[in-house]
Amino acid sequence: MHQDDRVMRRERRLLLLLGSVSLGLVGGALYLQFFQREDPCPLCIIQRYFFVLVAIFAFLDAGFNNWRGIALLETLVAISALGGLVTAVRHVYVQSHPGFSCGFDALQPIVDSLPPASWLPQVFKVAGLCETPYPPILGLSLPQWSLIAFALIFVLIVASLRSKRKLRSAVR
Repeated sequence: MHQDDRVMRRERRLLLLLGSVSLGLVGGALYLQFFQREDPCPLCIIQRYFFVLVAIFAFLDAGFNNWRGIALLETLVAISALGGLVTAVRHVYVQSHPGFSCGFDALQPIVDSLPPASWLPQVFKVAGLCETPYPPILGLSLPQWSLIAFALIFVLIVASLRSKRKLRSAVR
């Protein structure tokens, strides 16, 4: 039982870290939006949604005491991270091919019609174009940093799920 408690504590720390990092990245994006005047495009907003979903599922997961609930919510974290990863890959592609649009005209009404866009328009309303290059941060564009973050979240959660599966099979 002691091993189980230790694994559960480690799991909670990982989930709290991933949720905090995800919210921190959204906070960083808001800083760039409001203080550096870097307007978010549809793909930026979609990535914000995925970071918020990762944080919500991770924080909910950290409160669970049974492995079945933890596995379910970790799966939702992994799915959210994968969705963000796909969106970030698309954003990096758009920015690496100048003149290629993200489909601003097609995506903007969809993204702007989601409920959070009316609840918090400053955070979830589209204001920019996907192909607009902003100054890099430590040599990488914001979509590239987002891609790295989603990839790390996905890998960490999948590794966590696999380690728990091995632990459960060893106990049986």
